[in-house]
Amino acid sequence: MATFGSLALLIALALAAYNLLAGAVALRLLATGQSSRIAPERLADTARRAGIAGFVAVSAAAFALIWSVFANDFSITYILEHSNRDLPAAYKFAALWSGQEGSLLLWAWLLGTFGFILRLRHKTDVKLYAYAGTIIAAVQVFFLAILVFAAPPFALTQGAVPQDGFGLNPLLQYPEMVIHPPLLYLGYVGFSVPFAFALGALMMRYPGERWIKITRVWTMVTWLFLTLGIFLGMHWAYAVLGWGGYWGWDPVENASLMPWLTGTAFLHSVMMQEKRGMMKSWNIWLIFSTFLLTLLGTTLTRGGLVSSVHAFAESSIGNWFLVFMLLVLAVCIFTYILQHRHLESERQLESLVSRESSFLFNNLVLLTACFVILWGTLFPILSEFVQGSKVTVGAPFFNRVAVPIGLFLIFLTGVGPLLPWRASSFRSIRRNFVAPVVVLWLTVIGCLAAGIRPWNNGTFDRGDFYALVAFVLAAAVVTAVVVEFLRGAKVISRQTGGNLFVSIFALIRRNTRRYGGYIVHVGVVIVVVGLAGAAFNRSQEQELALGSKMPIGPYTLVCTGFTQDANPNYDSEYAMLDVYRDGKRAFQMNPEKRVYTASQQPQTMVAIHSVPGWDLYVVYEGANPDTGQPIIKAFLNPLVSWIWAGVALMCLGTVIALMPSQKPAALKGGQA
Repeated sequence: MATFGSLALLIALALAAYNLLAGAVALRLLATGQSSRIAPERLADTARRAGIAGFVAVSAAAFALIWSVFANDFSITYILEHSNRDLPAAYKFAALWSGQEGSLLLWAWLLGTFGFILRLRHKTDVKLYAYAGTIIAAVQVFFLAILVFAAPPFALTQGAVPQDGFGLNPLLQYPEMVIHPPLLYLGYVGFSVPFAFALGALMMRYPGERWIKITRVWTMVTWLFLTLGIFLGMHWAYAVLGWGGYWGWDPVENASLMPWLTGTAFLHSVMMQEKRGMMKSWNIWLIFSTFLLTLLGTTLTRGGLVSSVHAFAESSIGNWFLVFMLLVLAVCIFTYILQHRHLESERQLESLVSRESSFLFNNLVLLTACFVILWGTLFPILSEFVQGSKVTVGAPFFNRVAVPIGLFLIFLTGVGPLLPWRASSFRSIRRNFVAPVVVLWLTVIGCLAAGIRPWNNGTFDRGDFYALVAFVLAAAVVTAVVVEFLRGAKVISRQTGGNLFVSIFALIRRNTRRYGGYIVHVGVVIVVVGLAGAAFNRSQEQELALGSKMPIGPYTLVCTGFTQDANPNYDSEYAMLDVYRDGKRAFQMNPEKRVYTASQQPQTMVAIHSVPGWDLYVVYEGANPDTGQPIIKAFLNPLVSWIWAGVALMCLGTVIALMPSQKPAALKGGQA
C-alpha cells in the first residue's frame, strides 16, 4: 500500500503540473489571440480534465494512508509514529491529520476536492473559472511537491518492523480532535477559492463585482468552518489541558485567529463594493492577506518556527512555505500594480456618520487586531534573528492590547446597523439610538449594584473595568438588534395581519443576509459576555484525605476515595468526589489521570459541571507520593457556557444568511 500511495501522489503532482502549465498557456493564447496548432479552448479543457483526474489520484493516496492505519501497517513510519493496535477506530481515522505528513496530505486532498467542485461548474463564466482553476492548480503543485519530495507520508521504517506502534499523542485522544482539525483545515483551504477568483478576476480585468457574488457563499461557508474550528479548539484546550482556561494566546491559536479576522473584515467590506462600488482595492488585498495568513498559520504549525502545544517539531518544510509565501506575495503585488486602475472606486465616502464609515472603521479595527496579534506572534522569531536571543511575548501583552480593541469592535457592531447608507440625519440617529442608550445606562447601574466595580478600596481593577464595559456594550448591542427586528416585524404585521412572531420569521425570510448577519452579531456579543466572565474566575488547590472538604464558591467538594482502572489503550486513576450545595449532595465528579500504554505518556481528563452561571472545573493532579492522597485543583469559571451558546448562535445566523431570500409576495399572510 505504501508503493500505491507514493505512486498516487506522484501522479497527482504530474497532473497538477500539467493543469497549471496547460491552463496558463491556454489562457495566454486566449488573451493575446495568437494562433496555435492546438486550439486554446481544447488545451484549457485538457487542463480542466487533468485537474479532475488529479483529485482522483490524491483521493487514492489519502485512502491508502487510512487503509494502512486500520491495517496496522507499521512498515510505514508515519503509521508507526501515530497509531497502535489498540487505538480506538475513531482515533485511527484521526491519525490522518495527527502528524505533519498526514495533515499536509489532508490539505492537498481538501484543495483537490474544492478544485474538483469548481471544475465541474466550468460552463458558467468559462474564462473566470479557468483562471481560478489554474491558480488553484499552482497551489496544488506546491503542496503535492512537499508531499513527494520533503514530507512523504509513505516513507518506510528502517530496519526491523516493530509489532506495535508508538500510539497517538494522548492530547489528541479526545472526541473533539476527530472533528476540530478537519474543520480548521476546511477554513484554511477554503479561502484558496475566493483568493483564486479574486486574483483571476484581477488578471483578466473582469468587469463588475461578479467574482464577489460567485464566491460569497463559498467565503461564508469557509468562514463558518474556520469559526467552528477555532471554537472547538478552544473547547478542546479547556477540557483536555487541565489549566482552567480556553485561550492562552498560543502562537498556533493566534495563527488560526488572524485569517479569521481578515476574513471577517472581507465579508463586511464586500458589501460596500456590491452596494456602493467602493473599497475595491481594499477587498482585493483583504482576500490576498487572508490567503497568505492561512499559509502563515500552516507554516507556524508545520515548520516548527514557534514553541506550541499544537505545533510539530522543527522541520525543513518551513523553508518551502516561506519561499512559496514570498512567491504568492510577489505575484499579488505584480498583478495589482499592473491592473490597479481597474479597481478605482465608483463613489467616495460622503459622511463620517454613515453605514459606509462604520464598515470602514470596522475593517480598520479588525486589521489593527490582526496586526497586533501578528506582531506578538512573530516577535520571538524576529528578536532571535536580530539579537540572537528569543524574547517571548506572553498573554499579558495580548490581553492589554487586544481586549480594548475587541470592546471597540463590539461598539461598532452595535452602531453600524443603526446608521443609514450615505449620510445620517439627527432625527434618524435619535430615533435609532434612544433605546440602546437607555438600556446601556440601566446596565451600568445594575452592574454597579451587583458589585462589579472597577475601583475597589481606591485601587483600579482593569479586569473588572473591562468586564463592566463588555456587559454594558453587550446589552446595548442586543437592544439595538432587537429594536431592528421589532421595527421591521411591526411593518410586516400591519401589512399581513400576522402576529409578531410570524412577522419576525417573515422578516428574516425576506432578507436572510441582513437579519442572519444580525443574529451572528448577537452571537458574537454573547461570546464576549462569556469571555468577560474570566475576570471573576476563582481557583482552589488542596490535598484531600478521605472525607476531607474543599469549599469553592457555592460548592463543597468531599473526597470519598480514589480508584484505578485499566483497558488495552491506557491505565487510569480516578478521584471520587461528592459535591455538596446548600448542605445537600448535588452530584458526583470523577476527574481522571491516564497513562497510555503505547507511549507511556500521561494525560489529564478534567471533570466539568456546567450551569448557565458558571462551570465547576475539577482536575485530579495525581496522588501525593508521600501520603498517597489525591491532590485536587478546582476552578469556578463564570459564564463559560455563554461562549459555546454564542458560537451556536453565530452558526445559526450564518446558515440563515446563506439561505436565499424570498420575495414579499411569497410570504403573503405570514406564510413561509
